[in-house]
Amino acid sequence: MSQRNPEEPPDVQIDMSDTTPTQEHPASSGSHVFDSPLPPPPPPPPPAEEHRPTVAAPVDPIVPVSSRIGATQPPKRRNGLAYIAIAFAAAIVGALLTVGILGTTGAFDTDPITTATTATPSTVVNQPATVIETDPILVDPAAIAKTVLPSVVTVNVFGEGSSSAPEDRIPTGSGSGVVTSADGYIITNHHVIAGASSYAVTFEDGRTYEAELIGSDALTDLAVLQISADDLTPIGFGSTDGLAIGDPAVAVGNPLGQQGGSSITVGIISAFDRRVDFADTTTLFGMIQTDAAINSGSSGGALVDASGNLIGITSAIGVSNAGPEGIGYAIPVDIVQRITSEIIETGDVEHPLIGVEIATYFDEASDGAIVPAGAIVETVEATNSAARDAGIEVGDVVVGIGDTAIKSQSDLINAVRHYRVGDVVVFTVIRGGNSLDFEITMGQRPPELQG
Repeated sequence: MSQRNPEEPPDVQIDMSDTTPTQEHPASSGSHVFDSPLPPPPPPPPPAEEHRPTVAAPVDPIVPVSSRIGATQPPKRRNGLAYIAIAFAAAIVGALLTVGILGTTGAFDTDPITTATTATPSTVVNQPATVIETDPILVDPAAIAKTVLPSVVTVNVFGEGSSSAPEDRIPTGSGSGVVTSADGYIITNHHVIAGASSYAVTFEDGRTYEAELIGSDALTDLAVLQISADDLTPIGFGSTDGLAIGDPAVAVGNPLGQQGGSSITVGIISAFDRRVDFADTTTLFGMIQTDAAINSGSSGGALVDASGNLIGITSAIGVSNAGPEGIGYAIPVDIVQRITSEIIETGDVEHPLIGVEIATYFDEASDGAIVPAGAIVETVEATNSAARDAGIEVGDVVVGIGDTAIKSQSDLINAVRHYRVGDVVVFTVIRGGNSLDFEITMGQRPPELQG
């Protein structure tokens, strides 16, 4: 569309009274009256002060492109939504322009073309497209919420001297928990209940129960509470076997201890076997990393798969000097089951000890790359060493524990924690280029080193 040049006068409208009148011809003095065969004289020129009438109304002068560019205001910064809207509009305009061009070239004509042609027809090569067959796992957040929310609770903790009346008590902290049995066992994090003297859990529908602490383990950051309640909905247990990076992951917990119960956030599994170091020098091994949002108050909540089955207990978030990084971590469900089952059975956890100090062993690949290839034994304890009793020596490289391949120090530590004190486990080591198997009876970690 053309636009008005701001330096031009306003549009001139047609004024019918401004037209030149028709000249009248006088009659002759004879008895016959007739029109003169001569053409009428030309009309007089318009007065100098009279303006020239327009020939159409309204007339919108076309402004040169350079003028339009010169008069255009500088572009404004648009937000993301504006860019989306512009892109969408551009797509529509592009489609309309394409249709217009095709229409003018006869692409949509239905009449056959009768004009003969001598041009050689072009050769069309039909090349099949490459199709990547996939079997995507679809996530239905509403279905997951319906399934999982009844099994996730808010855990409020109270310090010494708190009022015994529930309505008068003010929690000193808040986290989340997961119902794992119909008889009231609830899993949460050790750091949620640490230092508290009493506990209460609140369900999605507002029911609140006093809870008893069955036991906790600082080494794996897990704890078990129990309540007296009927008709509980325990969560379904899944497995990390078969899961892959990129698989869906849904975090369920109560961020900031808000009223109204837990919420869900949807993401993916970002990585496995993460090592997470804390400011208090404690370390968690073999953690699942996810981009599903985990916030303060979500600790102790559930990380579930696309079917709503538990694959981890949410425990930590990544924080740098710039603040939270959108990285969350969960304790894998196999470790959760191993530790919490012992807590429920005995009220405590005894961690195994093999009595060696290890480091990651690196080897050179055939192409010259340096790769982690096991856990090398650097020292063997002189006493209370199950490894020494079994025949393990300094310099041995552990490459397998049971059916688990070992490629690093973290692999070995995480594998050992899957076993209980007294279990007999086969360790596969490389010594002098030879592969050897040793049966180790898991010793007990001293009390001062327990979690």
